[in-house]
Amino acid sequence: MNLTLLPYSLAVCRIDPDLLEPNEFAESPFWSATRTADELSVVLLEAYARPEWRVERGWRALMVAGPLDFALVGILATLVQPLAQAGIPIFVISTFDTDYLLVKGEKLDTAVAVLRQEGHLITAAPA
Repeated sequence: MNLTLLPYSLAVCRIDPDLLEPNEFAESPFWSATRTADELSVVLLEAYARPEWRVERGWRALMVAGPLDFALVGILATLVQPLAQAGIPIFVISTFDTDYLLVKGEKLDTAVAVLRQEGHLITAAPA
């Protein structure tokens, strides 16, 4: 599997749905929002995270080369399983075309080494 390390430091945020104003970060090169009956979660560049939100900072993203066909099976498992065995927590975002694995910055070097050992190719995106 080919992955690209994105150059951003990301924040995973839990937000009161009434407080979200997407215009604040519409220009951001990366953001993702998921709303359920229980919560609104947003992943975005750390610089856009607001102090009144519940925020987990310091995440880095590895993007799976896509687009991925919906018929493919086990893509995430081949990535997540070795990271779990190495004790590396992750946060996953899936889009129509691909998947993103988020790992904490302090675990990034270890995560990259583990994935490379499993035969995955990882390159850095231009900043």
